[in-house]
Amino acid sequence: MEYYKQIIDAFKDGSGDLNYPEMIIYSVNLSELISLMKAQRYDQAADIFVRVLDRLKLAGAEFAAISANTPHMLFDRISANSPLPLISIVEAACREALRRGFRRPGLLGTGFTMDAGFYPDVFKKHGMEVLVPEKEDRDLINHKLFSEIELGVFTDETREQFIAIISKMARVQQIDSIILGCTEFGILLPHPVYGGIPALDTTKIHVREIVEWCLDKK
Repeated sequence: MEYYKQIIDAFKDGSGDLNYPEMIIYSVNLSELISLMKAQRYDQAADIFVRVLDRLKLAGAEFAAISANTPHMLFDRISANSPLPLISIVEAACREALRRGFRRPGLLGTGFTMDAGFYPDVFKKHGMEVLVPEKEDRDLINHKLFSEIELGVFTDETREQFIAIISKMARVQQIDSIILGCTEFGILLPHPVYGGIPALDTTKIHVREIVEWCLDKK
């Protein structure tokens, strides 16, 4: 819903012109996907997205974006077999971090995202080091994600816990920015700065590149 709203809002120019881009939304079965990821059956998980992308192309799509961070650990497998060009949320976040001159960003996300190498690998190519919280904090973040945030529950207590983790990372690990590497985090943490460092909202960053692609197509 945040993706849809932000894309539509980007095309509002105040004139009342309702010239919004055409969109096709395909919602996948999250339980099936997470089960495959936990079992490390990555080829089968990637195949789900390839099948979806085939259907989206048949429906008329010209390009696509996966509106979640975690599946991007399979991005290379998916894009290698995708019938459509894909806009990577990780590459988009990397470009934004480079543009803003960050060198040592921290990363919050699901346990999959924080434990995997797909963010550090992309950022390392451009001379940036991505750091994650200590294990106890990673476990807390992952628990809160799947017991609250993914269910649409956003509490002040969880918000304060996340801010405390960011502040500790800034103090102890000397991060210069924080990647909100879950597309729901922008709802929980909507401000541009936390713990004294800038936040990179991957939803907003991804949406901006999607909008740019729409404009190029027009």
